[in-house]
Amino acid sequence: MFTPRERATLLDALVAAAHADPRIAGAALAGSSARGFTDEWSDVDLALSVAADRDAVIDDWTSRIYREHAAITHLDMWAGGTLFRVFLLPGTLQLDVAFWSSAEFGATGPHFKLLFGVAAPQEHIPPPSATSLIGMGWLYALHARSSIARGRGWQAEYMISGMRDQVLALACLRYGVAAVQGRGIDQLPVDVTGPVAAGLVRSLDRGELVRAFAAVTAAFGDEAGRHEPELALRLAEPLRELVVSAVG
Repeated sequence: MFTPRERATLLDALVAAAHADPRIAGAALAGSSARGFTDEWSDVDLALSVAADRDAVIDDWTSRIYREHAAITHLDMWAGGTLFRVFLLPGTLQLDVAFWSSAEFGATGPHFKLLFGVAAPQEHIPPPSATSLIGMGWLYALHARSSIARGRGWQAEYMISGMRDQVLALACLRYGVAAVQGRGIDQLPVDVTGPVAAGLVRSLDRGELVRAFAAVTAAFGDEAGRHEPELALRLAEPLRELVVSAVG
């Protein structure tokens, strides 16, 4: 397991390398470091403003991280034109390096701390809408019902869990905490999470799948009604039919 000192040493080395690279016009912290809140489990999130030769910068920095910091492997994720290269380092330390074009380099959310260079004003990425989360919720419900009916226990568990995720994301929206990747769930009060916890699938037995599905569906209807009352009212009967038909 990596130590906070090792994490800080890594960050210092990367920021120094960014300063020394004439192709990099700026750098910033993202994630928990940008908020000034890290614990022993926090990763390193570094955003780079690349002024020129971005493909070469990505290749050079990737080679550097493997050579100098013994990276084990990496994963690429894209957001628009920005590459987020996520490295796994020894000691299970996660390093995220975002390669931004200088024109797009800036805060797209609240967790951004400029270290050097200039950040251009950017539109913040909004949280998911309640309508979209409700839509995904009823879609998962349809497939949960059919999976149970077909005797596909693992698929049913997947669909019930996906529906439960939408309920919790809706609750996060309501309480004004992060609604993506489960980041705000542990900040929700227990009277909100309790009914949703009843929807945890404890086995692949059909009766248990039906029980969990019914619990999640009830929580979903309640939470949807707090955001979109008219839509929730229209969904009430189809959701009831799904549970009844799952019971068989």
